Formats: sequence, C-alpha cells, structure tokens
Amino acid sequence: MNWKLHKGSRWSTVRKALSEEISFEQVTSYSQSLLLHSWPSEISCGMLRQALARPSHVSLILTLWSCKMIPLPGMSIQVLSRHVRLCLFDGNKVLSNIHTVRATWQPKKPRTWTFSPQVTGILPCLLDGDCFLRSNSLSPDLGILFELGISYIRNSTGERGELSCGWVFLKLFDASGIPIPAKTYELFLNGGTPYEKGVEVDNSVSRRAHGSVFHQMMMMRRQPQLLVKLRSLNRRSRNILSLLPEILIGSMCCIHLLIFYRQILGDVLLKGRMSMQSADFISNPVLATFPTLLEQPDVMDALRSSWAEKENTLKRSEKRDGEFLKAVFLLVYHDCVVPLLHSTLLPPFRWAEEETESARWKVIADFLKQNQENKGALQALLSPDGVHAPFDISEQTYDFLGEIRKKAV
Repeated sequence: MNWKLHKGSRWSTVRKALSEEISFEQVTSYSQSLLLHSWPSEISCGMLRQALARPSHVSLILTLWSCKMIPLPGMSIQVLSRHVRLCLFDGNKVLSNIHTVRATWQPKKPRTWTFSPQVTGILPCLLDGDCFLRSNSLSPDLGILFELGISYIRNSTGERGELSCGWVFLKLFDASGIPIPAKTYELFLNGGTPYEKGVEVDNSVSRRAHGSVFHQMMMMRRQPQLLVKLRSLNRRSRNILSLLPEILIGSMCCIHLLIFYRQILGDVLLKGRMSMQSADFISNPVLATFPTLLEQPDVMDALRSSWAEKENTLKRSEKRDGEFLKAVFLLVYHDCVVPLLHSTLLPPFRWAEEETESARWKVIADFLKQNQENKGALQALLSPDGVHAPFDISEQTYDFLGEIRKKAV
C-alpha cells in the first residue's frame, strides 16, 4: 500500500458485514410467520390490514444532514463514491439490514458531505437522506451504527476497495431505558472499527488536545462529525411505519412501495392460497422479484417515477380506494419492473462504477420514455429491437418458506 492513510483509517467494517447482513428475504420470512400464525383462511380486508399493521419496540424517522471535516484521501486513489452505511447495532453484532445513503460534495468544500441534493425530477433513493427505522429488539444497548466510507480505485493498479472514514454509534435509550429525545445530534466520529476504543480519525486534531479553553474549542470545531436529526412521529407517520416489517431500515421515498409489497404479500398468503397448510411455491412475479429492487436502486427509482406518473392521472375517489390502488400498482409494476429486470440491454448492477451506472440510467430512461409514448410496455416487449433473457420459472416463483428451507439444508 503506497498511499498515505490516516492512523484511524480502516477497511470498511460495515461493508464486510454486507455479506452477512439480515436480508430483505429474511425480514420478509420473519414477517410471514407472524402473518400466518392463527389467522383463518377466510379473511376480510379489514382483518388483513390488522394483520399487516404491527407495532415495534423502536419506530422512528431520521434525517442525515451533513458530514463535516472529513479527512481527504491520498492523491494516488480516485474516489468513486462517498457514502454513509447505517444499521441497528448493540455494540457486538448487526441487528438489521444495512442501508446505504450516497453523499454529494463540492470541489470548493471537499471535506463536507451533504445529502438529499436538489435535483430535476425525482430524487434518486440512493441520495435520499430521510430514512425510516424499525426494530423489535429489546436490547438496552440498541442503537444506530453509522459508518462513513469511500469506494475507491487505485490509480497505479486498478485495484478497488472501500475505506472507512470514521464511525459513530448513537444509542437509542439512556441508562434508565428512556428513548433519547428527537432532536439534531452532532456526533463526533471515531477512528478504527466499532470494536476498537479510543482511536482518533485524525491525530492532528485530537480531542485530547491540551491548552486554553479557546484552543480546545477550536480543536473541537475541526473534529470530523456527522449531523443527524431524529424526528418525532405524528399519528399518521406512526400508522404508516406500522405497515412495514418489524425489522427494517430504508429510504422514506420508497416507503409507499414497500407497503404495496406487504399488502400484496398479505393477500397472497392469507387470501390467495387453497389451504393455509399449503407449502407449495406461489406463482407471483411481484413477490418473486421485489426483493431484488432493494439491491438495484435505479430500477426502484424507475418504479417510483412510473407510479408517480400514474398516480397523477387518478381521481380523488380512486386514490381513496385501497383495493383499486393495489390493482393499478400491479399493472405499473408489470409494465415497468418486470421487463427491465429481464432485459439483456440492462448491464448488471455494480456498486460505484460510473460507466455502468450511466449505461443503466440510459437504458432505463429510454425504456420509460417508450412506455410513456406507447402507454404501456406491450409494444416494447413485442418489438424486435427489444432483447430479453430467456424465460426462467424463477421469474414467477415465490418460495415463502425459502429462508426456512435454507436453514434446514
């Protein structure tokens, strides 16, 4: 390694945990067991909503504001992405999925990262600093682990990697078990890994600096820090979050799509099966493919855009009809997501590869434009110019016992 790293720099700990994280499929599997337990085979819409709405021990919304005084990387690496990864943590292990929010920066202020930039059209979910968080963990040490990181490529060899620029752990309960207040927190970053104590991000601006009070104040202002706001929930927000799985962190801009997914899941499991004891595979392309959208945020953005466009054409009375909205959402999903996921023109998703991201955006934008002009995807699907992967039964197959079967093997 021939580039200079700060003493507190480490390879990203949270990035390593991504391969072992609680996946959306595992979260869904846990939710399904709760849905299926003791519910009759004949269930009304009101009972279904009651089954889906479940309280959790922790339910909150937070906003990532900015990161300040972040150390600059060495000259021999090219930074591909600046981002924050966050998850639930108890000081020892990860207790949720890992959610990633990409930061933006300006050349005039390279040590300041910001989130949720002003953009034309919809804000990409990868840049959305507004996040929701739900957990049913009763651990008194439960909190949120934030890790700031950069994805890079080494100029001399082309080697890729990810470095941590600091981390901080925000406990959600005080020593008496009372939730911490909803306010803006200025969190000073630590160096090393979450399992190391007392490591500075940058020793040149140590918090243990001595001298006058003024000197100590100036040193504290130069400390790397993350600004996070915990927002209080009103009744509407609490009701919306209750429709999500009991363990999940995600982007607020996708919350309505996750709720649609949960409602469709409830319909299929509680109303659509021949028998509540049936363990057969289920033919449903939405349930089979939706979890992959969380791994491909640009396709999720395509769905958000298509749904927003469709929703603007609906009447007020139609927007109040939950069953009608669900049916329209299914049509939009089949017109937008299913063709994109199986198009050979769409390059495989790769994190922090600018060329791949640009190529994917072009394919997605062209496809959405065609859909808009032709009022649906049928013409694009039948066009000789559109090339799609050969049909595979897995595109339609939903195994609601998938996680249980994996553990049994």
